[in-house]
Amino acid sequence: MSRLGSGMQAKFVLAMSGAMLVVVAIVAVVLGRQATMQGEVQHLSGNVIHDLFDRSVRSRGEALARELSDALANPLYYNDLEQVGALVRNTSRQQVVRYVLVFDENGRLIHDGSVDVLEFGQPMRDPLATGAVGARELVVQQSPKVLDNAMPIMIGNQRIGGVRVGMALDDVQAMEKKANQTLGERLQQVGKRHLGWLLLMLGLLVGIGAVVIIYVQRTLVTPIRWLAGAARQIEAGDYNLQMRQSHRQDEVGELVRAFGRMSQAIARHDREVRHMAYTDALTGLTNRLAFREALDHRLMAARASGHRLGLLFADIDDFKRVNDTLGHEAGDEALLQFAQRISAAVAQAGGDEALLARFGGDEFVILIGEGDVAARARELAEILVRELGQPLVVQGRELFLGTSIGVTLFPDDAADATTLLKNGDIAMYQAKMAGKNCYRYYSRAMDHAVERRVHMEQELRGAWERGELRLAYQPIYRTRDRRMVGVEVLLRWQHPTLGTIPPSVFIEVAEQSGLIEVIGPKVLRAACTEAVQWPPGADGEGLFVSVNVSPRQLRGGELPTLVADCLRDTGLPASRLHLELTETAVIGDEMLAAALLDKLHRTGVKVWLDDFGTGFSGLSHLRQVPVDGVKIDKSFVADMQRDPDDLALTTAIIAMAHALGITVVAEGIEQEVQFDLLAQRGCDLAQGYWLSHPVSATDVVQLLEAGS
Repeated sequence: MSRLGSGMQAKFVLAMSGAMLVVVAIVAVVLGRQATMQGEVQHLSGNVIHDLFDRSVRSRGEALARELSDALANPLYYNDLEQVGALVRNTSRQQVVRYVLVFDENGRLIHDGSVDVLEFGQPMRDPLATGAVGARELVVQQSPKVLDNAMPIMIGNQRIGGVRVGMALDDVQAMEKKANQTLGERLQQVGKRHLGWLLLMLGLLVGIGAVVIIYVQRTLVTPIRWLAGAARQIEAGDYNLQMRQSHRQDEVGELVRAFGRMSQAIARHDREVRHMAYTDALTGLTNRLAFREALDHRLMAARASGHRLGLLFADIDDFKRVNDTLGHEAGDEALLQFAQRISAAVAQAGGDEALLARFGGDEFVILIGEGDVAARARELAEILVRELGQPLVVQGRELFLGTSIGVTLFPDDAADATTLLKNGDIAMYQAKMAGKNCYRYYSRAMDHAVERRVHMEQELRGAWERGELRLAYQPIYRTRDRRMVGVEVLLRWQHPTLGTIPPSVFIEVAEQSGLIEVIGPKVLRAACTEAVQWPPGADGEGLFVSVNVSPRQLRGGELPTLVADCLRDTGLPASRLHLELTETAVIGDEMLAAALLDKLHRTGVKVWLDDFGTGFSGLSHLRQVPVDGVKIDKSFVADMQRDPDDLALTTAIIAMAHALGITVVAEGIEQEVQFDLLAQRGCDLAQGYWLSHPVSATDVVQLLEAGS
């Protein structure tokens, strides 16, 4: 017994000594790493601060130039120099603004914010003046000390002068230097605090080790032997231990007493684990395993009694976007809110025997079997679509998601649990195909529809490589002279056995399957490659090509890099590439869209908003998500001459877009009267079958050579 105790004590002392040495070594490494990390953090933070200040002064300069251009239009037009001076002086007083200069269309100074304006009427002679005077849109120039933002002042389409806002780069650099200095001081303070805590913890650890070594001399063998026997008893499943009385107040005594409580705790935990195995950890709802067992029992009872059961399979629409843009914590919060709304709806219309479960991810399943099951399922589905279509507030942001619901009945649609769940999943998928945020009943025809869709998806995967996909071009004409100035790129699929497949069919399959993320870049590159070979038009400028971009490509975040690489590799000027985004894709998440559009604008391409007016958004959104053009949806163009409301709405869109400096394009023009109405109202560009059907690249060249 003594030799065993001495052996344990000696081993313990050696182990403690080794642990102390390891801890000391770790502390030394941590201190070294801390100093290194502090330097790296300061360097990286300095870069971030520089980028923040640089973007801030550029964004501020551009915003001031744009705001002054709009504000000075009327005072300059009416030669109200007092109002011009007030606006210039108000802006000049803002931080880091070095100067504000207002000049006429010939570059002669009108006002510089001073009282006397000594150089009034004199041409501006600084090095940046030439670029500013010739600006037809925002021009940003830079010297070592000044960032010059020049913006023309327009009255309608007439340029009456311009304004220059000079941002003091040396002031910004001083502010940046001060911020870096403050950051360095803060980092040093944090490092000193961390060093103190490390040394304190090391001292405490040494003290604890000394105390433990002193007390380890007490007898351990007998308690340890008893503990080993108790552990074997618990391992065998017997949690009722014969308690060993111990009056020791040290760790061993507590361990002996704890073993007595352990059997009860383990028994209780065993029950809790069984409960957890059947419960969803996030929402507290029944999980897939428990639901499947309950479904099997309910089906057996329903067969015996001849009752019907209803199953609703619900899937949140576009839930992946929440995780991708806001993070998984926001996704969990959204799931909890959905679970609460579904639970409330089930309590209201599902009946007392309704069972709600979360199948994982964003899928929920509801089983009902009370009363008129078909009517109750319809009522519950309608309530769910209505309630789950209401906006969620997650992390202070309002989200619109909706839910697609599939409804299937037993024994009408299936005779077993597996088939019933599969049918509910198929019906839910059909609800998504029907536009989402709705419900659909399962029918046997859906099986064939799913098979056709899967077959089409398989065929589409290799269609580009097999040469079945080709590009067509819809000419776009300028309304004032009916000259072709650009083309919209369209994709056509000619299948060897299925024939011509409409874009409305295969584009949707590509979107839902994710194939659009593979096909889209190939279309973009092929269009740029062909366009760069076309001869210039009648006015000496090359046609622009307008390429549609999928919402999935936009949300992926790689679109700006893809566009830049494509322009670099093909040699197409950025000014000749326009990207068309759907209104719903842009308005769905303004913050993400604004950041991506900013990156795209830096490449030099233009961005148009397609199908404008169908997403129920206003032009006010375009102030947050700036675009270069909007395409009026053809549904408005089709009834302009018959429906005064459509004509008024189209007129308002053109006027408001022009007020924001946005180009307006009308699509779907099939009659001359439609073209004339749009031209009279100042619509910039137009396309449609009345002007030209989609043509091949060869036909585009022929049209150019013919002077269209």
